[in-house]
Amino acid sequence: MSPPLLKLGAVLSTMAMISNWMSQILPSLVGLNTTRLSTPDTSTQISPKEGWQVYSSAQDPDGRCICTVVAPEQNLCSRDAKSRQLRQLLEKVQNMSQSIEVLNLRTQRDFQYVLKMETQMKGLKAKFRQIEDDRKTLMTKHFQELKEKMDELLPLIPVLEQYKTDAKLITQFKEEIRNLSAVLTGIQEEIGAYDYEELHQRVLSLETRLRDCMKKLTCGKLMKITGPITVKTSGTRFGAWMTDPLASEKNNRVWYMDSYTNNKIVREYKSIADFVSGAESRTYNLPFKWAGTNHVVYNGSLYFNKYQSNIIIKYSFDMGRVLAQRSLEYAGFHNVYPYTWGGFSDIDLMADEIGLWAVYATNQNAGNIVISQLNQDTLEVMKSWSTGYPKRSAGESFMICGTLYVTNSHLTGAKVYYSYSTKTSTYEYTDIPFHNQYFHISMLDYNARDRALYAWNNGHQVLFNVTLFHIIKTEDDT
Repeated sequence: MSPPLLKLGAVLSTMAMISNWMSQILPSLVGLNTTRLSTPDTSTQISPKEGWQVYSSAQDPDGRCICTVVAPEQNLCSRDAKSRQLRQLLEKVQNMSQSIEVLNLRTQRDFQYVLKMETQMKGLKAKFRQIEDDRKTLMTKHFQELKEKMDELLPLIPVLEQYKTDAKLITQFKEEIRNLSAVLTGIQEEIGAYDYEELHQRVLSLETRLRDCMKKLTCGKLMKITGPITVKTSGTRFGAWMTDPLASEKNNRVWYMDSYTNNKIVREYKSIADFVSGAESRTYNLPFKWAGTNHVVYNGSLYFNKYQSNIIIKYSFDMGRVLAQRSLEYAGFHNVYPYTWGGFSDIDLMADEIGLWAVYATNQNAGNIVISQLNQDTLEVMKSWSTGYPKRSAGESFMICGTLYVTNSHLTGAKVYYSYSTKTSTYEYTDIPFHNQYFHISMLDYNARDRALYAWNNGHQVLFNVTLFHIIKTEDDT
């Protein structure tokens, strides 16, 4: 039996003993041991004059002792020895009743504890059963997994056998190659050394022909635009970023010009990686504010349109100063003939495989696009072509191999809609779509070295790949 149950049994035994003691010993303590108790079967009359008499002794439902005592009339208020003994006895009985009450409360508390422990023991027993069942299930599961793995490994046995066979075969091949090399070496010694100089000249000739072929592949007709590739997200909604198409392969500097007006700060980065991470290498403070976003870096210098004018500025990054400036005659400026998005984009400077160009509009050409080839040193106009396409209806434009390509919008759904060849002075309407991923293009320029279009797409710097159609002329065709 558990300790709480033993404790409960001891308490109940104690209560029974106390009750029995009170019913048997109490009369003798007060000299009433000769008292006869009345029962339902006797009708003995007890006279109060005969002295102290115990009328009844019993237990209530709570286990407490109840005694009925009849005192003689003449001694009811007397203070004799028996009266004092009775009062003392009553006080003892009251104290014992209080102790029994406290013991009863403790017994009830212990009983509740026993019930709680019984519930916990049942729960613990159920958990042990569950653990035992789970252990059996888990072992079965692990065994099944091991069996499946073994089943998977069985097919590998013939593969390993085949591998051993292949390894032997490879060893045989290696031995045969050694033998063959020795035979070839012997044959070479018998025939004589090869004419190395002749072979070297043939290689050089082939390399020259390949370079000539690559030069012929540099120019072609635009057929397709793919992308874009998002390089970075930075700046305002409008801006320009570019690299130098005439720079060497090791020179990959990037220039960054945020906003289309009220700015003179150009940020330089040593590479695309530095541009993406934001690691500036140098900052240039231009002497003039620029207008628009249609700037170009060409052969180490920045070409841009001076704010509120039709003046073109050539600024050398290496020297840190203006090398040339010239007014573009009759060219509209300050939102007179901008692209469809506005932003003082009246004069667009660009470069391709042929050289430096300016695209703008004049009143003399009724607001239609004019193409001018510029001298990169003096900024003089070398030659101009007047087109029939309205400048205000163009979203953006760029030059590839002397041909101007014009988009019909700067928004979603834009496509290359018009082209003008400066070689033939002819135009045609085209339909070359491209994905305007960020819905608003404020700069679109071609880089001949990278064969890509650099774009500022609503605060995102992106690249488009271009596909050109090439016609290669051989020496027999000339």
